[in-house]
Amino acid sequence: MAADPAGAGLVDAGACARRLGLLRRACADADVGAFLVRDTSDIAWLTAFDRVFDEEAAHALYVDGDRAVLHTDSRYATACRAAAAGTPLSVDDARETHAAFARRLHGDAIADDLGIDDGITLAEYRRLEDAFSPSAPFRETSGVVVGLRAVKDAAEAARLRAAQAITDAAFSHIVGFMAPGMTEREVQLELEGFMERHGAWGLAFPSIVATGANGASPHAIPGAAVLEAGQCVVLDFGARAWGYCSDMTRTVFLGEPAGEMRAAWEAIRRANEEVEALLRPGVTGRAAHEHAEQVLADAGFGGAMGHGLGHGVGIDIHEEPVLSPRNDRSLVAGNVVTVEPGIYLPGRFGMRLEDFGMVTEGGFDVFTRSTHEMVVI
Repeated sequence: MAADPAGAGLVDAGACARRLGLLRRACADADVGAFLVRDTSDIAWLTAFDRVFDEEAAHALYVDGDRAVLHTDSRYATACRAAAAGTPLSVDDARETHAAFARRLHGDAIADDLGIDDGITLAEYRRLEDAFSPSAPFRETSGVVVGLRAVKDAAEAARLRAAQAITDAAFSHIVGFMAPGMTEREVQLELEGFMERHGAWGLAFPSIVATGANGASPHAIPGAAVLEAGQCVVLDFGARAWGYCSDMTRTVFLGEPAGEMRAAWEAIRRANEEVEALLRPGVTGRAAHEHAEQVLADAGFGGAMGHGLGHGVGIDIHEEPVLSPRNDRSLVAGNVVTVEPGIYLPGRFGMRLEDFGMVTEGGFDVFTRSTHEMVVI
């Protein structure tokens, strides 16, 4: 079992205070007087609570210059109050809508704009309009908290590493388990069961096990397809542990590959390692992606990837920033991203090699410890 990172399972009151301070500074910079946070992952990050929230969008966090008030309901109130002890947060479980809660706290000071994120549902927006009628002091924003979450601190890095340690152990286990004649689904169940038996709080996402031609579908769903000699098998999986996700992909071979299959493997390995060597503050997501595309094209596999090279990882499996042609922003120290070049040849095979790690002042600190050497079963 992976070691519990320092502080995991405990409320980090200091982290909560720092993160609320970051949000307040972002609001001040945007001339926003208060902010209503509705995304549960955003709330989990701002509060630094462990094992309090689940997948239900049952919470709202109101933050202004003086207060940070978490609105929840009776199902979560006791846990929230226990977690909030010693933090700058207060907990409110009044039996009212989140919109009514926001209106009550914001009061009649409608000159102070209330920031809301564009990720809220239309139904939620309509409830806010009704609650604040006839004047709605909203300032619509995009990705404010998501942008803050994109820069991880040392405690978050420790949790990400610990989640990845479980995932690396699962890979070592599964390559000793899988064999021709098994189905994709059998391998998936063993892989996921191992992670959950060895410290995972859950899965970062449903695991991908894709053999033969199924590997040419990047998000293949494991099924009854049987692993056969001469194929390669894509394994994309990750543990969720200590509130954070891990993500890795390895391609294993059922027999020594030759020809096009070997050439494809060598190309994705080269693309992965060259990009990891160039990542550092100042490199854009676009530049990283385009470098990988060029490596693949030089090897004769131009246009065979199709997806972005990588994405952020944290509380959620897909966060900011992304390594893709749509990101011209420079990476900064603290960004955590995947590097996952792939080659997909429909009707024949597909493969991918994915690590993740943190951008540092000196380069890229890879969390993934599993080998880049070819794995042949």
